[in-house]
Amino acid sequence: MDTKQVGLAIEALVRTSGAFHQRIKEDATKHGLHATEFSVMELLYHQGRQPVQKVAKHVLITSGSTTYVLDKLVKKEFITRTVCSDDRRVIYIELSNKGQALMETAFPEHLERMKAYFSGLDEEEFKQWLEITRKLGKAARKGER
Repeated sequence: MDTKQVGLAIEALVRTSGAFHQRIKEDATKHGLHATEFSVMELLYHQGRQPVQKVAKHVLITSGSTTYVLDKLVKKEFITRTVCSDDRRVIYIELSNKGQALMETAFPEHLERMKAYFSGLDEEEFKQWLEITRKLGKAARKGER
């Protein structure tokens, strides 16, 4: 492959990612959330109580931004914070009952909407896309050349 093809591939990847991110923002906004807040709640919905550090790593934001997002979710009563009894430096967050109820409605709706965007792919194409995307992500995260 030549550099022009790589440039076109990167442009397609960025535009596609941007389009999906816009749809995620729209879904989050329907429920009074920002995309980052929705991402935090999605993590907690699937994995349960998590230390703040893991949330920051998963959502790919700085610790200062994480505190801001978590403060907003606490204020909206969607999450709760708990200090670890063994190590007071560790703070856990989890969905509140209100947050759990929201995600039980919002996430399945969101997933169905996202699923529709893949409807143009057959099963084999989807598997290939997933494998290729994971391979590219792994290489990019490692900084391989």
